[in-house]
Amino acid sequence: MRKISKRWLLPLLAVLVVGGPLAWYAGLSTPEDETAVWASVKRGNVSVVVTTTGELRARKFVQISGPANAQSANVYQTKIASIVPEGQLVKEGDVIAELDRGPAAAKLSDVTLNLQKAEAQYTSAQLDSALNLAQSREEIRTAEYLLEEKKLARDQAQYEAPTIRRQAEIDHEKALRGLDRAKASYQTKLKQAVAKMAEVGAERDRHANSLRIIQDVMNGFTVRAPASGMVIYVREWNGKKKGVGSQWSPWEPTVATLPDLTQMESNTFVNEVDVRKIAIGQRVQISLDADPSKRLEGKVTSVANVGEQRPNQDSKVFEVKIEVARSDTTLRPGMTTSNAIETAVVANVLSVPIEAVSGDSGVSYVFKKAGRRIVKQQVQTGAMSDNDVVVARGLSVDDKVLLSVPAEAATLELARLPDPKPSKTGPTQAGAPRAAATGKSH
Repeated sequence: MRKISKRWLLPLLAVLVVGGPLAWYAGLSTPEDETAVWASVKRGNVSVVVTTTGELRARKFVQISGPANAQSANVYQTKIASIVPEGQLVKEGDVIAELDRGPAAAKLSDVTLNLQKAEAQYTSAQLDSALNLAQSREEIRTAEYLLEEKKLARDQAQYEAPTIRRQAEIDHEKALRGLDRAKASYQTKLKQAVAKMAEVGAERDRHANSLRIIQDVMNGFTVRAPASGMVIYVREWNGKKKGVGSQWSPWEPTVATLPDLTQMESNTFVNEVDVRKIAIGQRVQISLDADPSKRLEGKVTSVANVGEQRPNQDSKVFEVKIEVARSDTTLRPGMTTSNAIETAVVANVLSVPIEAVSGDSGVSYVFKKAGRRIVKQQVQTGAMSDNDVVVARGLSVDDKVLLSVPAEAATLELARLPDPKPSKTGPTQAGAPRAAATGKSH
């Protein structure tokens, strides 16, 4: 074996002395992934925001309705035959929609036939009454003639025998009573005629009134604008807008609306998990899908107390109304809005992006940078916004955390937080940092 030259001996020893520990340290360290995305822990205010999608509508509007007396005409349902396009500007008196006259036309035919029958019965009763009363009047005149005849006979019999005078008096008495009966019969027949005419007259008037109502209803099937404005369709119970072919009924008489565009609100629905954070008066940032660059200020004006099941949604939702602070001529009912409801502001806390926090079995942790190593650090979290989450314990300002799970995550051991120290004045304050992080709602 050849001996190492003295001039190579010193460099070799230097490599063994210096390079050995470096190689050992490099073996323990994790090389930094150049593709990894890091984020710094920041201190500041964190806004807790609930984001929902809503729809603009006017807070005040004029209803455009079909005939209000359709129920009186026994017309309980029909269809919208035609309607002007949604968003069209109309003037007072302009035709908005036409309702199908088919159901009312069938009722009109029936009522017209009934009226004709009632009028025929009225005419017949009128003729019968006239005939009966004429006969009664003739009977009265006959009784009067008979009474006069018997009176003359009585007067002439005063010079006759007593039996003849008595017979003449009896005949006169019978004639007088006959006249009274004829007059009483006439009065009875007259009352019967009046009652009969009243009955058939009322029936005739009832059918005539029904005919007028149906005619008014059919005239009301041409729906006109009660004022000037922009036509906006109304929604049915299933959320679908009314249009051509939609059902119309007296219980839901509105065909469309004329909104007041100077007072707008966003109507949205919040799921049952987030609704407890919503309160009247909270500030809202409103943006429009039609113009994402436009930002509007708003505030919560109403929160429903009872949830409802909306179509195509599994969970219950609660209706929330958000008033738009200022009028804008570009706003139109039906526009889709994105509503960022600021439910709380957490002041002067540490926060990291929400993507940096992972969880397992109820334990939250982040992957923190420690020199060239990555540490799986347990953290205590607080309030959460759409982008950030408050960190009460486990991190310091300017610490860097990974925004994704590293490849060696399964081999890293969790660095747990130390147990909180007990307070001198009372029980442990483990909940104090989290309570401080939750903040208060506006």
